[in-house]
Amino acid sequence: MTNNKMKNNSTGGETAGEKEQDALIPDETAEETALIEETGWNKIERLESELSEKTKETAALYDRLLRLTADTENYKKRVEKEKGESIALANESLITEILPVLDNLERAFYHANDGTGNKNSLHEGVQLTLEQFRATLKKFGITEVKSVGEKFDPVLHHAISHDDADGFEPGTVVKEFQKGYFLKGKLIRPSMVAVSKD
Repeated sequence: MTNNKMKNNSTGGETAGEKEQDALIPDETAEETALIEETGWNKIERLESELSEKTKETAALYDRLLRLTADTENYKKRVEKEKGESIALANESLITEILPVLDNLERAFYHANDGTGNKNSLHEGVQLTLEQFRATLKKFGITEVKSVGEKFDPVLHHAISHDDADGFEPGTVVKEFQKGYFLKGKLIRPSMVAVSKD
């Protein structure tokens, strides 16, 4: 302190300017005081302890990350396996439904070749088998694309020729060479068609 301050203390107080200057100097907390008084060796020990704690925390977090990654990979594999099994079971169900249709086609073929059947009964048998097959496909969400008489739609129809067809407006499907199909509303094959000329 200056001599003036000593004089002021001895006379009983500080001036207003000195009080204001002392107020600008913050009070040191006990922690700050402890850090200032900390020796070099104490500081090293404290930093090593903090580093050791952080290393343990990091190792624990890394271990947790590895476990979560392994769990995620196992989950993905399990989902893929279940998906494959579901597809296999769905195919099994479809095949089980189609087998009777195959049986009927084989019977019709055998009946046509044994020399005992007539053309009418063969025709009826094949027609019934086709109806059975269509019903089976419909059961699994497969429906036909409407074509003949419909306006040509390049999304649903694949035009392979043009025809001069009477009674059809230009750009209308007049003939179907191969049916198109939807699977549960999604187009899986467009119809192969002929379209009326302009």
